[in-house]
Amino acid sequence: MGNKRVSKLRKVLQEQGLDAMLITSGYNRRYLSGFTGSSGYVLVTGDDSYLLTDFRYMTQASEEVTGLKVVQHEAKFIDTVRELLPKGGQARVGFEQDDVTFSAYTAYAEALQPAVMVPLSKTVENLRMFKDEEELAVMQRAADLADATFSHILNVIKPGMTERDVDLEMEFYMRTHGATSSSFDTIVASGERSAMPHGVASSKIIGNNEFVTFDFGALLDGYCSDVTRTIALGSPDPKLKEIYDVVLEAQLHALAHIKPGMTGRECDALARDIITRYGYGEYFGHSTGHGLGMEVHEWPRLSKLADEVLQPGMVVTVEPGIYLAGLGGVRIEDDIVITDSGIALLTHSSKDYTVL
Repeated sequence: MGNKRVSKLRKVLQEQGLDAMLITSGYNRRYLSGFTGSSGYVLVTGDDSYLLTDFRYMTQASEEVTGLKVVQHEAKFIDTVRELLPKGGQARVGFEQDDVTFSAYTAYAEALQPAVMVPLSKTVENLRMFKDEEELAVMQRAADLADATFSHILNVIKPGMTERDVDLEMEFYMRTHGATSSSFDTIVASGERSAMPHGVASSKIIGNNEFVTFDFGALLDGYCSDVTRTIALGSPDPKLKEIYDVVLEAQLHALAHIKPGMTGRECDALARDIITRYGYGEYFGHSTGHGLGMEVHEWPRLSKLADEVLQPGMVVTVEPGIYLAGLGGVRIEDDIVITDSGIALLTHSSKDYTVL
């Protein structure tokens, strides 16, 4: 794993005229090295690549890391970086400007003199957008676990439970079936709170004749799933069934037409135009989707402002919604892989209008 990914990064560095790159992001460190510890750095040069960590993790790193040399760094890791940089001249060292604070940058720059530090943005993240077969297999397992969790909670949820009761049951199910944790703070939003796109589970008691929106995912072996379903308890306001049907039509239309070569903007319009045509455009205030992988929000984006072009191997969510303050809301979300000809679904939970 490590060799192939490091080789791709090294090629990018050569194209940009850089002699080395320092990786400080924990996600990118794991992506390049396989190391799951909480402290460490990756240094990639023209000829070598290193995983730098401290005494606590040396045994773990030697067991997990492939394709990189494991080095125990000095008390100040940047001193070890300086020793490993190519000798002679002023080395140009890329660093992750979106991860490094200004104070850290100034300390690194001073310690590495006469090397010159060059800010880079999304260099490794651009590689992470394209999932290989190994990654897709893990993401499918994470999606399968999310689907199983949804099936489980439909047999558990009932009026009188609090949203946090439901959240805890979902978390317990995911954990006891292999997840490290949930992908993010689970959203269980019932009644009027379902009109809150990010209404994380609260102490509210779930009542009868309400909609409940679940937005959740399983973090499994380093990769996330992200699913949203909305269900009805009892006999909610007929207006809610109306917007459910609109959101479902928009989501299914987007899934049927997304294909490689489209921009994120074009994908967003597939769902947004339908919701707007029914008169609910102003009640769909977030993007249609986002990239998914080691983090729950990655590149690319499916939004009104996104010019990135979708390509095979990318994994994104498709999640239109309508939110009516004081009444309730609906969101329906699936995880998909962009293929050579269209998409493949990772999530398969039913989207039929479900009444409990």
